[in-house]
Amino acid sequence: MTTAKPNLGQPALDGVKVIDLTRVLGGPYATQILADHGAEIIKIEAASGDEVRGWGPPFARDMASYFVNVNRNKKSIVIDLASVAGRDLLLRLLTDADILIDNFKTGTLEKWGIGYEDVLKTRFPRLIHCRISGFGATGPLGGAPGYDAVIQAMTGMMSINGMAESGSVRLGAPIVDMGTGLYCVIGILMALHERQRSGLGQYIDMTLYDSALALMHPHNANYFLSKKPGRATGNSHPNISPYDKFATATNDIFIGIGNNRAFRRLCNALGEDEIADDPRFADNADRVVNRAALTDLLTKALAKVDGASFAETLLAAGVPAGPVRNIEEALLHQQTAEREMVLVRDDYQGVASPIKFSRSREVGVAGLPPMLGEHTREVLTAAGLNDAEIDELITAGTIVAADR
Repeated sequence: MTTAKPNLGQPALDGVKVIDLTRVLGGPYATQILADHGAEIIKIEAASGDEVRGWGPPFARDMASYFVNVNRNKKSIVIDLASVAGRDLLLRLLTDADILIDNFKTGTLEKWGIGYEDVLKTRFPRLIHCRISGFGATGPLGGAPGYDAVIQAMTGMMSINGMAESGSVRLGAPIVDMGTGLYCVIGILMALHERQRSGLGQYIDMTLYDSALALMHPHNANYFLSKKPGRATGNSHPNISPYDKFATATNDIFIGIGNNRAFRRLCNALGEDEIADDPRFADNADRVVNRAALTDLLTKALAKVDGASFAETLLAAGVPAGPVRNIEEALLHQQTAEREMVLVRDDYQGVASPIKFSRSREVGVAGLPPMLGEHTREVLTAAGLNDAEIDELITAGTIVAADR
């Protein structure tokens, strides 16, 4: 386990400054991705703090794991943006910022008189403003709040998850929030690239709803062609067979067969060539139509093998397969260590950025997840305020500093 590879160049986003007004998950995940690759992230919170600071247990340094895992390498500053003085501070911080990202309720910045079209676009023409909302500002759901599981329910995501007998089931990972965070980063990097040509920033309108719909492949594509809405198929795949979890004599494994060559290799490894020769299973389309019969035959054959060793045999033969592990087993696996995917600093542990450059280095854990208001004085001093001005703002309740 390590924090970063030595002797590489500067981080890819070194010199990029981000003002982060987001909370909970999608926005903080996006800004942590940027932070992990060198961007300076100034996270502005209300005095109550990002609510996921309390979404535990477990906790470390009075911060919940939910907060800890998406807020490293950031500076926390507390400003009351509902006050005129607080908004003036925000505008001051935006003077040399490249990116503003927020997930306030739709219309909040506009109500405060600092909307993108009315103010920010003219005052900071190079600024890229990314907004995350549940549904956007328009349409029958415009302005409505959105949470990951609610959006999963509304976009059909839950309807294709789970078993036929279980009914709709929420995905165990907050894929809508995380996916929206990824789309935000993609959009921001596109806007940074375009700004090199135009010299201008722009507004990025990101919604959880849009992102969830975009993540629903192949189910949306299936519907467009079949006009059937899809259904829960458990561990199996609606378009591919065999692509499923199977029990063995020792443990469960997952096997994913994407072509005829891999199917024959699976059958050969099982000593079941007659299954590969069966005309019912000649091509993937045949195997999907005859899924039940094929699953029955493979289940019987796999019940005789040791799952761990057989999965290794399949991988060696070029057949995608692997044991079903729990979180601990995955994080402690040798491959995880080889890929340097766990970061450690003091009592902090987190999952590293999966983006590996040949020259640009990753930041690792340059800064632990910040305590609320930990960097208020530091950030405002860098913005040109002196100690007396900062103390006056603290006394007025406009800002909160961890040192007071």
